[in-house]
Amino acid sequence: MPLRTASTVTFFYALGYPIGNMAVNAMSPMAVLVFRFGLAALILGSWARIARVAWPTGRKLGHVAVSGLLMQAVQFCALYLAIERGAPAVLCAVIVAMNPVATALLAATFLRDRLTPRRILALVLGVAAVLAACASRLIGEKGVDPAVLLLLVALIGIAAGGVYQQRFCADVDFRASTTIQNAVAFVPAVVFALTTHFAIHDPVKAAIAVTGVVLLNAVLGVSLYVRAINLHGAAAVSMLFCVIPAVAGVLSWLMLGQRVDIGTGVGLLLGALACWLNSSGSRAKTGGQERSDPGNVIGRSGEQRQDDPGRDGRRQNRVEAVHEPAVPR
Repeated sequence: MPLRTASTVTFFYALGYPIGNMAVNAMSPMAVLVFRFGLAALILGSWARIARVAWPTGRKLGHVAVSGLLMQAVQFCALYLAIERGAPAVLCAVIVAMNPVATALLAATFLRDRLTPRRILALVLGVAAVLAACASRLIGEKGVDPAVLLLLVALIGIAAGGVYQQRFCADVDFRASTTIQNAVAFVPAVVFALTTHFAIHDPVKAAIAVTGVVLLNAVLGVSLYVRAINLHGAAAVSMLFCVIPAVAGVLSWLMLGQRVDIGTGVGLLLGALACWLNSSGSRAKTGGQERSDPGNVIGRSGEQRQDDPGRDGRRQNRVEAVHEPAVPR
């Protein structure tokens, strides 16, 4: 992956955490999500219509809707509620960035994807990274507080959604897929917004932050991220998780004045090592399969990774360490 592509994707992915933090501090989290999902669906839908992409129908449409509920609704509802309860942006980045490791565990559990010793070590380090990052909150609250639990729910949402996305929706154009996902997630966001407290604490700051969330994250961020996966493969893009939390930490310090404590710093290092081990293990496994079968090219594009739905000489059942996520984009 060219350095320019890697740095651009990393920056806009990481930018989602401080911008999301700013938005939630300016208005209630469910209201932010109503604007995020609704406007992103309109913009991406218009893009998909102009590009004349094929839209999923029937059972495939249902699969895309389920992936949207997991990757968009579950992840961001939990994430923004955690931010409202005081979770700093860098802590959110460290925990949610464990999704490649969590995805590997879910893929091994539900899709029988083999866990190598290297990936097992990555899982152990990933758990240690989360515990280290949460150490100060665990000590201060004398246990797991609601913010940490919500971040773990967000992690499960993005990881489970990624497994589901690659298992059932890998052949859907990302513009059509993300449009439907945002539209589906818009419904529970509206329900929660109507049944919870609505407040705008700073109208000007809220308008700026929500605009940034929609344009820089939900539209631009996801497009760059998925395009990178299509061009360079999931294993290559997964390496970006080694640095995304650190970049989010720097941006949070510059934009919000949030400093990284010792536990979160240790979590950054352990998380980077865990993601590197997991993705390098995926690359080694993929490379071996490519050498043994030159006609089965894996990891270059979403379309080239779609030809094995049953793991019986086809590829769609295989889940890489990184997926098309609805990150805080």
